[in-house]
Amino acid sequence: MEFLDYILDFEDYFPSMIARLGAEGFIEELCNGFRLLMDVNRGVITFESLKMNCLLLGLEVRDDELLCMLMEGDLDGDGALSQMEFCILMFRLSPCLMDSPKMYTTTPTNTTTTTATIADPMLM
Repeated sequence: MEFLDYILDFEDYFPSMIARLGAEGFIEELCNGFRLLMDVNRGVITFESLKMNCLLLGLEVRDDELLCMLMEGDLDGDGALSQMEFCILMFRLSPCLMDSPKMYTTTPTNTTTTTATIADPMLM
C-alpha cells in the first residue's frame, strides 16, 4: 500500500458565502454551479457532463473519482444528479454547515428593518 506523504488542506468557504450573500443568494450560487456542470439536454449532471466540464475547467479527475462523486449525491438511483440532489450534496460535504446545521437568514419585517431568523439548510 502506497503511503501519501502530503496533507490536503481544505477550507470551507460556504459559511462565509452565506454570511455575505444571505441564504437565498447562496442557494442561487449553488444553482449556478449546478448549471455549469449539467448536461444541457437532460437538465441533470451526468458522468459525461461532469467529465467534460472538469476538463474544460482544467481539473484532472479520474473516472472512478467522478463516478464516486455522482454516487455520493445520487439519491434516486438514476445515475445522475438533479439540481436538488446537487444542492443537498453540497450541504452534506460542507464540514462547517454540517457541524452547525442551523444558519441565519434575514427576513424583512417592514421597509426599514430586518430580523434574523434561524433556518435549517436541509429544509431550504
